[in-house]
Amino acid sequence: MGFYADFHIHSRHSRSTSPALELPELAHWAGIKGLTVVGSGDFTHPLWFQSLKSSLYENAPGLYSLKKSKPDIYFILSSEISLIYKKNNRVRKVHLLVLAPSLDTVEKINSSLGRRFNLRSDGRPILGAAVRDLSAEILDIDDRAMIIPAHIWTPWFSLLGSKSGFDSLEECFEDVAPFIHAVETGLSADPPMLSRVSSLRRYTILSNSDAHSAQNLGREANEFDCPISYNGISQAIQSGNIVRTIEFFPEQGKYHHDGHRLCGISLSPSQTRKLGGICPVCGKPLTLGVLYRAEELADCEAENPIPFTYQIPLKQILSQLLNCGENAKKVCQYYFSLIDLLGPEFHILQSLPIPEISKTDERLAAAIQAMRENRVRRVPGYDGVYGKITLDFSNSK
Repeated sequence: MGFYADFHIHSRHSRSTSPALELPELAHWAGIKGLTVVGSGDFTHPLWFQSLKSSLYENAPGLYSLKKSKPDIYFILSSEISLIYKKNNRVRKVHLLVLAPSLDTVEKINSSLGRRFNLRSDGRPILGAAVRDLSAEILDIDDRAMIIPAHIWTPWFSLLGSKSGFDSLEECFEDVAPFIHAVETGLSADPPMLSRVSSLRRYTILSNSDAHSAQNLGREANEFDCPISYNGISQAIQSGNIVRTIEFFPEQGKYHHDGHRLCGISLSPSQTRKLGGICPVCGKPLTLGVLYRAEELADCEAENPIPFTYQIPLKQILSQLLNCGENAKKVCQYYFSLIDLLGPEFHILQSLPIPEISKTDERLAAAIQAMRENRVRRVPGYDGVYGKITLDFSNSK
């Protein structure tokens, strides 16, 4: 039986995150969403690590659950690390997602990093270390750890980003590259975009929420059909044996198109090239988005490396149906009534038969059918501005 997992999340100790991001809140929302495995987030932060040690118990090999809470929600030990360093005369800014198989391993990683770096300053620590060196250090501590380039295309802090990235994983990881098995799409990209770069096809594609609040859990996720254990998940990732990823429509991501937020300029890659990469309003270089970078590195035709499904969060769907903001009181009330009546959000959006949804709300059923059929209108995001996805269910039957 398959299950959903979201590995990339944060705690309240990371900057720009909800102060409510505690373990009980994460477990609570994982249940609402229909996630079985959730990243712990921020295991490098000393205070958060103490919370992990005191609040969790090993409920399956290498996976943990909250004491005195739902035993069917599992945490996988995870942390995002920000690396800023200089290589080949360029400043590089790369984010890595690290998964670890045990609290003992995490303690050793933290002890090793803590001797040289300040891990208390941020849940997502900023370290002056090269990707290759840090990865080798972690794998020397425990070769079962998984190191995954996070949101691999985004301009500012990613391995292939336009502002400070590399042109390949091999250039970045060097001799450690054979030990890297997966990459993360990020909200502004999808698997076909990654598949246009032939060197990326050897890596398993993962999608995660990068949630800064518990309510954003599962906005992207992965479906597995493997044993619920660290080794089961690790082997599935290494072999590429993933059922599918759950994706944002990539245009909704904050960096899909090129542009300038302050100038209100959003451009496709072809428009950017015609302008020589210069903003027509302020005359400064544009922020080159994910689509531009994917086209720049593309060396083959797109294919679907693994099955994937686009998904719009249920609150966003209800916001469109009720013609109000997604955090409006009536949206929240209807959302929780649907969860109580029909089950977790992923079940409603992905597997509940449309006729069953129609018994509750015909317009909602039509909207979800449109989402499942990718009938949407898209306004791409750019330079830190989220895009807009509008369901087109006027022709739903």
